[in-house]
Amino acid sequence: MLKISIITVNFNNQAGLRRTLQSLAEQSNREWESVVIDGGSTDGSTEVINQFGSHIAYSVSESDNGAYHAMNKGIAKANGDYLLFLNSGDHLAGADSLQTAVDHLDGTGLIAFDILVEGNGRDYIKKHPDSMRFGYLFNDTLAHQSVLIKRSLFDTYGLYDDSLKITADWKFFVQALYRGATYKAVHSVLTVYYLDGMSATAEGTFKRREERKQVLEQEFGLFYEDYKQAALLHTNRFRMLRELETSKVARKLNSGWLRLLLRLFKNRSLKDLH
Repeated sequence: MLKISIITVNFNNQAGLRRTLQSLAEQSNREWESVVIDGGSTDGSTEVINQFGSHIAYSVSESDNGAYHAMNKGIAKANGDYLLFLNSGDHLAGADSLQTAVDHLDGTGLIAFDILVEGNGRDYIKKHPDSMRFGYLFNDTLAHQSVLIKRSLFDTYGLYDDSLKITADWKFFVQALYRGATYKAVHSVLTVYYLDGMSATAEGTFKRREERKQVLEQEFGLFYEDYKQAALLHTNRFRMLRELETSKVARKLNSGWLRLLLRLFKNRSLKDLH
């Protein structure tokens, strides 16, 4: 049976870490391992790690260079065939979540489950597309908290780029899929993610946009113009034009107005219209 390693990174988030580890301890399936990488917390997080010690295969508490550096440290210690990055605060959706996940492990490189997003009064379920296109990744990403990543992909395509602060997982997904990693979506909620981290703030949104632009320019230059065109097509002006084009009523109205204008100005030159 294929095994899952759950990697949890934490820094001074005692309550969130407890919530994450509690959801692991409650799992009905035991064919998994927990790897906890703490960034040298001083808020009692290490005490929480000790309390759940019997459910943790490996843990360390020491300073690091940020979340992605910590995640890379977790990858180095993980022994599972698949990795799930469940950071402190987020948790599995139910006691049978990992059993459900195991049932879908079939050798696919990236297995993307649905994820329940909570916070800011806008709870919703994020569903990943059934087939992956680069257009999706230009404007969105896979929710890494609900994606099972085959361990060997990190050997093939490299670790997370820890020079990035907020988009290294997105960069990894783009590179892996671009180079041939297989993908499938499973429409079952695996995890719960809370909108209380940096990525959910206005600052995080701006930083994410800037880092994506940087990555696309440096490593996917041929696609960057497409990225900008895709962004333009999502503006209100083009959405209205698309609606006009797809609406039979709108097309008839536009056609009628054009015929009327042609009749009105049929015998007038452009100079007369100034």
